[in-house]
Amino acid sequence: MPTIRERNKRLIIKTACQVFADKGFAATKTSEIADKAGLPKANIYYYFKSKEALYRAVLDSVIEPLLQANSHIYEQDEPARALQDYIRAKIRISREHADASKVFANEIMHGAPHLSPQHREQLKAEANASVARIQGWVDDGRMAPVDPQHLMFVIWASTQTYADFDWQIMQITGRKKLAAQDYDAAAKLITDMVLKGCEVVPCEA
Repeated sequence: MPTIRERNKRLIIKTACQVFADKGFAATKTSEIADKAGLPKANIYYYFKSKEALYRAVLDSVIEPLLQANSHIYEQDEPARALQDYIRAKIRISREHADASKVFANEIMHGAPHLSPQHREQLKAEANASVARIQGWVDDGRMAPVDPQHLMFVIWASTQTYADFDWQIMQITGRKKLAAQDYDAAAKLITDMVLKGCEVVPCEA
């Protein structure tokens, strides 16, 4: 069972995700986060020494899943399975970490001013490892001669849009919230397009 400290930290990070996603770093006040979380402002500074420290914790909450998602590509030998699992992992992040994903996207669009050097290197290293793996499959003739970097960009854009541009998606679909089957359908469509476009034989379910 989580301790009071753990519960409070989780509540603060979850609430901060929502506020930072809505207002951005500069326009957000810690008092707004405290009020929305139903906690004294002093609690914010007790668990997180500054607004920037809390913001970095929000980034951490989505960066770790992003780093883990890449492992599906460079730790598996079968390209179809690896790409399928990677896409599903990315869609799952958009579903389970939607607000944090928006914060991360906004951070990147502004040149990543608050991203730590360690995370910069980790994200770059993971992406390079995935690109190298895909290039290896291309060189072995296991998929079409696609540019692995641009393939990654396409997957990032198509999966992260379900979090970062959810307002637009809701407007088009006429829904207030996407259901589990919507994310499953998105993952399947993106996977089918990638595997067919890259001429990879689909793996068995």
